Amino acid sequence: MKLDRYDLKILEILSRDGRITKSKLAEAINLSVSPCWERVRRLEKAGIIEGYGARINPGALVKRTPVWVQIELKQHNAESFARFEALVHETPEVTECVAVGGGVDYLMKVEADSVDAYQRLIDAWLTSDVGIERYFTYIVTKAVKRPAPGLARGDFLS
Repeated sequence: MKLDRYDLKILEILSRDGRITKSKLAEAINLSVSPCWERVRRLEKAGIIEGYGARINPGALVKRTPVWVQIELKQHNAESFARFEALVHETPEVTECVAVGGGVDYLMKVEADSVDAYQRLIDAWLTSDVGIERYFTYIVTKAVKRPAPGLARGDFLS
């Protein structure tokens, strides 16, 4: 699907404000309401817009200790990666995890009840057969920038 400047502007605006009214969205991109809303429906139908949601502040519900962790596995093969990734998926305290290149295998964000709870989780992983060679822990002292829902401006505008 080819996207033009109107489509990209719609995506930019909706990624920041999914609750914007049809008329305000149309006004922001300089189109009338009907053609603007047709574009939104086309983007939804094409799967580019997957849905709409609210960004929830988990800290307002339950105080958690965010920790970033670098993980290096002992072995670098498909079975080892699959075993580790399965463990990540079944661990609710892991809220983000990405595989990376450049010296470590994974970066992940763990949100535990406390530093002690985080350490107990890691200790259990180290004594399991998941195959962690080494890990480095970074305790978050302050959130500087939180991810916004949807795409960031630089993801689709160039």
